[in-house]
Amino acid sequence: MESELSVRDVLTSDYVGVSESDTVREVVRLMREERTSCALVVRGAEPVGIVTEWDVLGLVADDRDPSATTVGDAMTTPVITVGPDRSLTDVATTMARQNIRNIVVEAADGIVGLVTQRDVIAAAGSFQATMTPSRSSEPPVDRDRGAADPAATRPAEEDDTQLLPNGGDEYTTQGICEACGSLADALWDANGQLVCTDCRTV
Repeated sequence: MESELSVRDVLTSDYVGVSESDTVREVVRLMREERTSCALVVRGAEPVGIVTEWDVLGLVADDRDPSATTVGDAMTTPVITVGPDRSLTDVATTMARQNIRNIVVEAADGIVGLVTQRDVIAAAGSFQATMTPSRSSEPPVDRDRGAADPAATRPAEEDDTQLLPNGGDEYTTQGICEACGSLADALWDANGQLVCTDCRTV
């Protein structure tokens, strides 16, 4: 039996670090350059907050000037941290309960990295792929007629009972819904977001 994945297996060790005195505009530019959805706010080696896309959207919605607003005034705090040996399942549950998308990984000697919601979903998908038997891409042959079985080559939409373990628009691994933040047994791709069954029907 495969051992459960830990935070250490999936964390992102490269992260954007900023200070409380930086302006939000400066941080946004840095986030765009590094193509990341968040920046960790540090005071020395201590994580004191985090700035996410949602924080920036909230600032804009409140008509606040990003050039005149410091990170210290816009960041989300306190920071939720976990150890590198924490199980990925525990982290996914914490994300769902706290309605957050990023968790700081911290060891005794300081910050190790970040785990994002996408890291969790990607790791769950990769783990599921290693546990799923591979399927041949060739259609089964009807040995009586020496040709491909018509039932096997019929379009997927004509067969209501066909299961898609890692195909179509369904992700059958457990993960976090990007719309409501809940932990779901199955995720679906809806307009570029991975969502649970309830949000998919909305």
